[in-house]
Amino acid sequence: MQLAEFNRLAADQARDQLDPCLGVRRWVDEVVEARPYADVAGLIRQAKASAENLEDDELAAALTRHPRIGEAPETSSADEHEASFSRAEQADVGSDADVADRLRNGNRDYEKRFDRVFIVRAAGRSGEQILTELERRLRNDDPTERRETVDALRDIAVLRLQQVVQA
Repeated sequence: MQLAEFNRLAADQARDQLDPCLGVRRWVDEVVEARPYADVAGLIRQAKASAENLEDDELAAALTRHPRIGEAPETSSADEHEASFSRAEQADVGSDADVADRLRNGNRDYEKRFDRVFIVRAAGRSGEQILTELERRLRNDDPTERRETVDALRDIAVLRLQQVVQA
């Protein structure tokens, strides 16, 4: 939809459009309440600012809505719109069997170390590039990795938002 249409939506309709982008109620509310936007750049600035810091419960909620890298989304835990985002973003990730196995093992190691699912902006990245990022981030300490996780969620939310509201 165009920005003008997004600006005119009823608040509940706008929330429905934004929820699959991040799944954090406060973020959705802040982005909706800041309407109308003069341009898409302003919308993106607000979305980034509202996702800059996530509370622990917000982080946990957002992560539950993302499948493991290299795995298909479960439509029982995410609506179809959200699942379609994930499928498109990870389209090129699991095409190589060796990389897919290494990603499965890396996901397991990551979850054991950080007690959460590994998240990265997969769109535009190969499975090998994602694996390299996973291996790098496994060396992070907890605070650094939490920050990188929030940054990745914000990047994904912005990409999805740009698909929802086009210039």
